[in-house]
Amino acid sequence: MAMSKTTNTYNRQNWEDSEFPILCQTCLGDNPYVRMIKERYGKECKICTRPFTIFRWCPGARMRFKKTEICQTCSKLKNVCQTCLLDLEYGLPTQVRDAALKIQDKIPESDVNKEFYIQNIEAQLKAGADNTVAAGAVGKSLAASDMLAKLARTAPYYKRNLPHICSFWVKGECKRGEECPYRHDKPVEPDDPLSEQNIRDRYYGRNDPVADKLMKRAASIPTLDPPEDKTITTLYVGNLGEHITEVDIRDNFYHYGEIRSVSLVPRQQCAFVQYTKRAAAELAAEKTFNKLVLGGKKLTIKWAHSQAKSTAYAQNSVPRGAGGGGNRIFDPVPGLPGQLPMPPNPTDYFNLQASEMAVLPPGMKIHQLPPGLIPGAPSYASMYQQQQQGGPSGMPPPTGPSTSGGGSGSGSSQAMIPPAMQQHQLHYPSQDPARLGALKK
Repeated sequence: MAMSKTTNTYNRQNWEDSEFPILCQTCLGDNPYVRMIKERYGKECKICTRPFTIFRWCPGARMRFKKTEICQTCSKLKNVCQTCLLDLEYGLPTQVRDAALKIQDKIPESDVNKEFYIQNIEAQLKAGADNTVAAGAVGKSLAASDMLAKLARTAPYYKRNLPHICSFWVKGECKRGEECPYRHDKPVEPDDPLSEQNIRDRYYGRNDPVADKLMKRAASIPTLDPPEDKTITTLYVGNLGEHITEVDIRDNFYHYGEIRSVSLVPRQQCAFVQYTKRAAAELAAEKTFNKLVLGGKKLTIKWAHSQAKSTAYAQNSVPRGAGGGGNRIFDPVPGLPGQLPMPPNPTDYFNLQASEMAVLPPGMKIHQLPPGLIPGAPSYASMYQQQQQGGPSGMPPPTGPSTSGGGSGSGSSQAMIPPAMQQHQLHYPSQDPARLGALKK
């Protein structure tokens, strides 16, 4: 249908001309210096079908070129990016944002009503009205939401800018190799609902498969249950950055209740926040779990362990003789012999009787003992002294088997063993007094 010159001139006055697009950080790319191609009235908006100024740029190395898809007026109505049509504040689809904030979209979809509505909005924007006032409740979010705080992206997702899949490579006919500007990956399944996306459905918030996936994820998000021990009033705060100070943590937790202490552990990048009351700690855990973002990082919030349980576990974990309790019982190892019987006296390593033990004075050797010092065995001391002096002529020879090699052989050692020790069974071969020391041959 041909239009008159007057009608075309009137419509051209309502076309949009801008100097810079409205983009999110992901679509803009990680390079702060971006070269863009600007074309006035290059294409028509895919929502209002009016020509507007389009921009085309490359968001990074090995990325595909991107361009603006809708005009700035439609972008301001929904507070979305001109390229990906995701919310500028949370990085989520409009269907998820509207469902969380309970926003009712009243933007008309028919051609005539939509054009009239957009012209009125543009008139209000040119008059200097605020974006949220002009767009009503459709623009920027006016209230906070727990679900949006849990699902929001805190960092750009640059994988969304990767090139499309090369159809020639899928068929096995791509001959460009590494110079191919497209991605050589396997395509997704044809039944995947994410492959069937419509830009109008995403803008108006209906039948969006990405939004349905995020809504199911929000329904399965775990919650932080308070511990049964009512004496625990401490929260563990993890995933802290290097530049987070105690003042920053206190400023984000003080309005939930009175804080007793804040302990910062820079090496583990965590902190412990202790409240004076349990109700304040429960309120802080509910309001900050999977929601608190500090220094560009989402913090990990958990309940701290009880001090009594930690002390008891530490005492039970210390083995015997290491300064702990040693009351922890371990399971027996299969294939090993049973536990040896404990002697009546734990310090008696040779199973000696009380009448057979004597304590030597400090610094005194056994050949310096006077006769009769060792009770019940005076002959052994005198025998040892005579052996050191060469042996007297009137000393009776030792009884028992002997070897040809002198009186200090194995026979003399066997004869010196007391009868009580010979009758008692020894536990280990190293505890046999007959085998102590070197034997002369």
